[in-house]
Amino acid sequence: MISLVSYMLLITGVNWAFTISPLIALPGGEMWPPLSLAVGFIFVVRDVAQRRVGHHVLWAMLAGCIASWYMASPELALASAAAFAVGELADWAVYTFTKQPFSRRILASSLLSAPLDSAIFLAAIGHSTLPGMLAMSVSKLLGACLVACLVRRREQRERLLPVASGQ
Repeated sequence: MISLVSYMLLITGVNWAFTISPLIALPGGEMWPPLSLAVGFIFVVRDVAQRRVGHHVLWAMLAGCIASWYMASPELALASAAAFAVGELADWAVYTFTKQPFSRRILASSLLSAPLDSAIFLAAIGHSTLPGMLAMSVSKLLGACLVACLVRRREQRERLLPVASGQ
């Protein structure tokens, strides 16, 4: 239950934070929201929540999007809700139907959801450019990759544990 509540609060919190945090100018004039790094972690928190509560995570996704409507500006909330809905549903589908270890499912689902989320969000706020989408997608994937690497190390330790204890 904690992972589900955390997931809903993270969706709402990041949407609110997008309204107050400044953008950083990239070479070439593109603007990059540094909070997009946090979105990669939120995708992974969704994976963890789904691992614990199954498909009920879809209710948390909906609740987070609805709460965001009241926490962020209407334009940003709509852009974010649309991006999260598509990105998170893609993440959910890959995570659900891929029968790989958890660390691989984190990577596979994020590889699909991060670019979808970025493209839809940037298009909805009128900043749809390839450099902007790439910067946002890569920053989201960095967060997901970091967590996937940590999870993979834990999976490897757990596989070696019975061997090391003589079982």
